Amino acid sequence: MDQMNRYAVYYAPRPGQFADLTSQWLGWDAAKGQALAQPLVPGIADAAGITVDPRRYGFHGTIRAPFRLAEGVDEAEVRSNVAELAASLAPVICKGLVLENLHGFLALTPQGCEAALLELAAQVVEGTNALRAPLTGAEIARRRPESLSPRQRDLLDRWGYPFVMEEFRFHLTLTDGLPIADAGPVAEALQAHFAPVLPQPFVIEDLCLFGEDTAGRFHLLHRYALTG
Repeated sequence: MDQMNRYAVYYAPRPGQFADLTSQWLGWDAAKGQALAQPLVPGIADAAGITVDPRRYGFHGTIRAPFRLAEGVDEAEVRSNVAELAASLAPVICKGLVLENLHGFLALTPQGCEAALLELAAQVVEGTNALRAPLTGAEIARRRPESLSPRQRDLLDRWGYPFVMEEFRFHLTLTDGLPIADAGPVAEALQAHFAPVLPQPFVIEDLCLFGEDTAGRFHLLHRYALTG
């Protein structure tokens, strides 16, 4: 595969029913780099229409948000860096996942592991920061800095993303932003759809290196087990 436009460190489920059903829901298998036919879910009229943005990323939980490579850094260095981090960090074990409405979009969020997740994410953000190019003015503008708190703006400047460290909240996005009237019925339908495969416990056991291709689609490039 050609050089990626950007790289990211995500959680993605290992192969199995959870991975299959979530990839099918979004219509994109990031591990195979394939578009998928989206399912007919009772109570949801247009799955494709409410998953436009998350589809291109694939089903994932952000640990290090997408970044362009710094000058002189190549993919081999990124792979080596993430592999070293994974070897030094332990898995995070959560009680399970719940479906939530996060400011208008629906996502699965973990329960019972908040402190451990914050620590894992902070270590990855710190450990990968030297790999990323400085943000351009356009990239900063896309984050709408006028809407950020002073602390979030500081984090954006320091780490390239405003929702890190104590501002970090791990989530697995399932939809675009939804109208208020639609969010409740869609949540009920998705809860029923995913309930049979939601893992208990939910374990983050890998760092997954993703890359963004020239069409803006993200691919799972490699999976590194957390063995620290």
